[in-house]
Amino acid sequence: MKKGFIFDLDGVIVDTAKYHYLAWQKLAHELGFEFTKQQNELFKGVSRKRCLEILLDIGNVNATQQQFDHWMITKNEDYLEYIEKMDASEILPDVPKVLEYLKQNDIPIALGSASKNAQPILEKVGLLPYFNTIVDGNNVTKAKPDPEVFLLAAKQLGVNASNCVVFEDAVAGVQAANAAKMVSIGIGDDNILSEAKFNFADFTEISTSFIQQLIEK
Repeated sequence: MKKGFIFDLDGVIVDTAKYHYLAWQKLAHELGFEFTKQQNELFKGVSRKRCLEILLDIGNVNATQQQFDHWMITKNEDYLEYIEKMDASEILPDVPKVLEYLKQNDIPIALGSASKNAQPILEKVGLLPYFNTIVDGNNVTKAKPDPEVFLLAAKQLGVNASNCVVFEDAVAGVQAANAAKMVSIGIGDDNILSEAKFNFADFTEISTSFIQQLIEK
């Protein structure tokens, strides 16, 4: 049975979360309050719109629709400035090893991310050729933990959802993969990502023999 592998972007393939944090922190400062790394954990796997809603709640800031739209654009422009300088050094350890193994075995690969900047980031770090399809914030209307992003990725790969494997670093992403009846693999703290079927701190812990087992199951 044909298998498909789906990867989240932020915190799985590259660590762009730090740039999101800097952009949100800058906006918070402009609005007159502090935004901590601990509070930033609430933003993992969440859409930009929802992130801004959470940020305004943290700062107890009320906004008109016009202000809200303006701050959404401002944050993204700041973020784009940060990622403009990204290159292959930003790829998290051993991610290329796994992607290369899948490619050599003709396994279709998708990106399933809330990011609206997924394609340019993959281009900058040189990983775009590995992906058969990209489903990101430009293609979906429902944020994780809704499984829409992963179900659409499976459809575009031409693979049954139950035959897909998802790599995620966020609780909402793991929940989305589970809701889609896919094999969920948590990348990060296994205490936080306890709902995942398998857990690894990072890709250095994932052997090609484990990937082969996933392909054959």
